[in-house]
Amino acid sequence: MSLRFLSLLTLVLAHVAGSPVPASAQGAGRAAARPGAAESRRSAPLANLRYEVTFDSATAAEGGLEVALTFDVAGPGAVLLSLPVWTPGAYDVSNFARHVRRFSARAGDRELDWDKIDPDTWRIQPGGARTVTVRFRYLADSLDNAMAWARPDFVFFNGTNVFLYPEGRGFDFPATVTVKTRPEWQVATGMRPGGAPRTYREANYHDLVDMPFFIGRIDLDSMQIEGKWQRLATYPAGALAGPARAKLWDDLRRMTPPQVAVFGEQPWDTYTTLIVIQPGNGSALEHQNSHLGLYDPQFIGTPILASITAHEMFHAWNVKRLRPAELVPYEYERWQPTPLLWVSEGITDYYADLALVRGGIVDSAAFMASTSEKISQVSLAEPVALEDASLSTWIQPTDGTAYLYYPKGSLAGLMLDIMIRDASDNRGSLDDVLRELYRTTYKRGRGFTTDEFYAAASRAAGGRSFAEFHERYIDGREPYPWSTVLPLAGMRLEADSTRIPRLGVNTGRDSAGVLVAGLVPGGALAAAGARVGDYLVQVGEIPVEDQTFGARFRGRYGREPEGTPLTVTVRRGADTLQLAARLQFETVVAYRVTADPAANEKAVRIRSGLFRGTTGRQGTPGR
Repeated sequence: MSLRFLSLLTLVLAHVAGSPVPASAQGAGRAAARPGAAESRRSAPLANLRYEVTFDSATAAEGGLEVALTFDVAGPGAVLLSLPVWTPGAYDVSNFARHVRRFSARAGDRELDWDKIDPDTWRIQPGGARTVTVRFRYLADSLDNAMAWARPDFVFFNGTNVFLYPEGRGFDFPATVTVKTRPEWQVATGMRPGGAPRTYREANYHDLVDMPFFIGRIDLDSMQIEGKWQRLATYPAGALAGPARAKLWDDLRRMTPPQVAVFGEQPWDTYTTLIVIQPGNGSALEHQNSHLGLYDPQFIGTPILASITAHEMFHAWNVKRLRPAELVPYEYERWQPTPLLWVSEGITDYYADLALVRGGIVDSAAFMASTSEKISQVSLAEPVALEDASLSTWIQPTDGTAYLYYPKGSLAGLMLDIMIRDASDNRGSLDDVLRELYRTTYKRGRGFTTDEFYAAASRAAGGRSFAEFHERYIDGREPYPWSTVLPLAGMRLEADSTRIPRLGVNTGRDSAGVLVAGLVPGGALAAAGARVGDYLVQVGEIPVEDQTFGARFRGRYGREPEGTPLTVTVRRGADTLQLAARLQFETVVAYRVTADPAANEKAVRIRSGLFRGTTGRQGTPGR
């Protein structure tokens, strides 16, 4: 999942820079597992599962979907049907069952008895029936890429939101999905066609729920890239068109080959990029042959859109297939924390930057600028070990470290890549590590461990040990040694100090506005009486929703004396309050990574190898 693109607003408001908290993350961890999940419970055996999803003008008017599941009862006992509590890639507990309404179960014309045995499991008494249909409405009101969201002419949803599974019977059952919608509306999904129009089929539940749907009035086109078809589906129709759409297609054409080169194959038959353009958004969620992104219109035509797209595409290898052992297989009834999320998300973020520079979308200066921003961001944050940040994301810490494994993990990937290349005289790279693990773990049907990750890194580095690296920078909280590592790749780090105004607040954005997700003790807003759960409306005379808030805030108050009175408007429930704050400043160090003109020949080769995706003394293509 990508949460890496921070609004200028968030960077200015936060005491520690961190990614916005999505609406689905609020209250995450409220249910680590279903009550009674440890008990041995099995549904009656089922066969011939057929899902039907209806989205038309009538269901749209009610703000959601109608979902039906028809199945054959293949043995005795009650039927136990469950919904997942989370979506892989979105590491928080969402409890999708809370959006279900008007549940019913029938065998022909006969109503069947049913009840619930826990918050997300329905128990149906088939009463001798051979074929049963359950039906429900699903509220699609969450503009979050792990959820479902409907408009009068459009809906997107994830399979984990709506596709029930038989409790205790495993996930290796085939199923079909039929979409019923208006004839003029289109359907886009990565799911395999099932023969009949708007019917799809997958061989197991893991695949079934890993392919989101767009249904409605959308723009949809396709192009062959590296010999396989890619599709682009966007909503609203016309929102991403003309030169901007052509630019994204060109970016996809450029970013795909360098990512394929890392692993040596395209793991999909087709790949679908699903995009919703809505103000105030900037995140995406990966799937095995697609991704779903929510973007502010200002992202259109910028490297930001290309970078998120590259991040999510790289996930098709790193996390959807190459996964930590703790995430194999997926378990949908409980959370699955892993200390290796920094590899799955952070190193993916590093390779998104590499894909842009290796594909010629941006130049090396842009790569170094992105690296500089990450170094500055991490320097402002509370020190946290990457393993700890990986584990803690499920409970959404309020200290600003909830998503720090993105930038800090990305920087760890850069540092590790440089160290491997330096130790091997540029004969090995982090590419080799990922390629080996992909071959030896994913291809053999299992996940990788921390020990296996470092063993592969050691082999790529000609035998160098990374025990100290792990102890100090992954399990430990020591600052990264840029002054010694960057010169190995012909780069150097410069630092500039400046004092900037701070409000001392961590923010998120949801459909209601800019949410106060956390407060810095003693910070300007905490001292003024702000509370977690408030919505920021205005700071002084500057509306918080203004996309240029950061620049306007610094420009207006950057030269005022500390302690200057500052009126902050917040919304608390139904009330709008005026809080009397006082301006606070913080000294911030801005870092800048640049190419070192005095770098030696080996360092220049390593730098060139990073940017070109090559290894060897002459910069030969990576193996």
